[in-house]
Parts: sequence; C-alpha cells; structure tokens
Amino acid sequence: MTEASWGDAAASRPIDWTMSAALENVVRGGDDIAEVTNLHEAVQAWRELDPEHRARAILILDHPVRIDGALANRFEGEGIGILVERLPG
Repeated sequence: MTEASWGDAAASRPIDWTMSAALENVVRGGDDIAEVTNLHEAVQAWRELDPEHRARAILILDHPVRIDGALANRFEGEGIGILVERLPG
C-alpha cells in the first residue's frame, strides 16, 4: 500500500475545482445522501441549500487545498463558505 504525500506540491498549487468532492449531510429525495461530484459543483450545490442544511453539511475533498496558509481537505457547515468566496468566474 502506498501512503499519500501532499507536501510542498499541495502547498503551492491553485485550487483544482475539477477534483472529486463529496458533499455530505444534505437531503436528496427525502434522505441524507452524500453527493459525489467535482469541487466546483459541490460548492455551488452547498450555496443553494437552505440555512439548516448548510449548517449541517460536510464537504470532503479528494486532496487538500491551501486556504489562508493552512492545508485542509474537509470543511463543515458555514466553513464551506470560504470556498464560495474563491469560486472562479
């Protein structure tokens, strides 16, 4: 088994909006079902949720991104909003 190593490469690269991401704790068809999609679509879907579901949502990224000097691959609730501010175009 190979271990993941993010190191300096993750620290210097821009956000890859096409990477896989899972948006969890959101209602889909009456059930809480994770939506696996790309990061761009997941962040846009979170933005369209009602406040209650935004607060409970969890976003897990395929690999970490650097936000304000820290690497993270998991965002919760309103913390996902920091990615909304960085959406391209």
